[in-house]
Amino acid sequence: MNGEVECSVCHAKVPVPAAVSKAYDSHRSTVSSRQRALNVLLVSGDCVLAGLQPILVYMSKVDGKFKFSPISVNFLTEITKIIFAIIMLFIQARRLKVGDKPLLTVSTFMQAARNNALLAVPAFLYAINNYLKFIMQLYFNPASVKMLSNLKVLVIAVLLKIIMRRRFSTIQWEALALLLIGISVNQLKSLPEGSSALGLPVAAGAYLYTLFFVTVPALASVYNEKALKSQFDTSIYLQNLFLYGYGAIFNFLGLVITAIIQGPGSFNILEGHSKATMFLICNNAAQGILSSFFFKYADTILKKYSSTIATIFTGVASAVLFGHTLTINFVLGISIVIISMHQYLSNQIKDEVPSSKIEMAEAHDQRVKEPIYVNVSDSVASEAKHRHGSDERQPLLPV
Repeated sequence: MNGEVECSVCHAKVPVPAAVSKAYDSHRSTVSSRQRALNVLLVSGDCVLAGLQPILVYMSKVDGKFKFSPISVNFLTEITKIIFAIIMLFIQARRLKVGDKPLLTVSTFMQAARNNALLAVPAFLYAINNYLKFIMQLYFNPASVKMLSNLKVLVIAVLLKIIMRRRFSTIQWEALALLLIGISVNQLKSLPEGSSALGLPVAAGAYLYTLFFVTVPALASVYNEKALKSQFDTSIYLQNLFLYGYGAIFNFLGLVITAIIQGPGSFNILEGHSKATMFLICNNAAQGILSSFFFKYADTILKKYSSTIATIFTGVASAVLFGHTLTINFVLGISIVIISMHQYLSNQIKDEVPSSKIEMAEAHDQRVKEPIYVNVSDSVASEAKHRHGSDERQPLLPV
């Protein structure tokens, strides 16, 4: 669908971006003003959950170490998300109308599994990333971890451009560069002197972890968005069931490998857990579920900017609970990040493709595939739809 399409009303030629899927393009054409309300809801929820995550991880440490296996936390988190997905699938199946495609039949499940096989890629990458989160917490305080995680934004933007052919304006690229400047200003010395990581000097080990901590989840997020949107007709809860199922398998394999290396005693997935880790599991599960709605109904960049907002919450909570100092660098860095986010999102709204352009692109594609004939009533209805815009009465989220 790349190229230009001529409007049947005003005869103006407008550019049409590459499509992720026809179902997703149709979704974009039926939500406009309500999409902003959904974005605000997603960002608000993610701000709280992402802000709490490093705080709960920090509270789970005993004498600066973890008494439990981080992989066991990730495995239990995936199991929690699987249970939630199954419950929501049953609720959604009970609300289907007459004539709708059933959700819980074997044929539907097998076909959806084949169509969503790409979800195994982000599931594997998330399994690695979730382990890296705990490793990073051993060498950085919570506020620093959140700021370092925001480095993913630029990597994600490059991957979106390469993998999904996403277009960014010059101002948006400048906003992302400004985000990196804000993160750099906020760099804090949080590594204890004399410590080491993987036998390497502390600086080298920390930078190595940071490299993986930034690259791996960026790849996971982009492939997750691509997989969810490419099969937009599939129920998000069914897609989540596959994603979390793959994640549980990969984390279980991690537990088995750990037991082989450290002995059978390390296979006890409940060993060393406390109330803080139970809250951490629930928080991680809720954050993962919310992220799937970001990737399917919004976009990855918005998800990462919402995590940036959570940095403020994390920094203040870290100072109040653990006595970490909020330096002038933190205040200046956050200020620059907020300006960057405003620039990016403001420009993004201007660059959104109007629903009329998507409708014209679909009409043009249909005319290419079908024989040419004249239907006066259809032409009048199409032009009326072009003038008055799309119907916004469809719900944004599945029920």
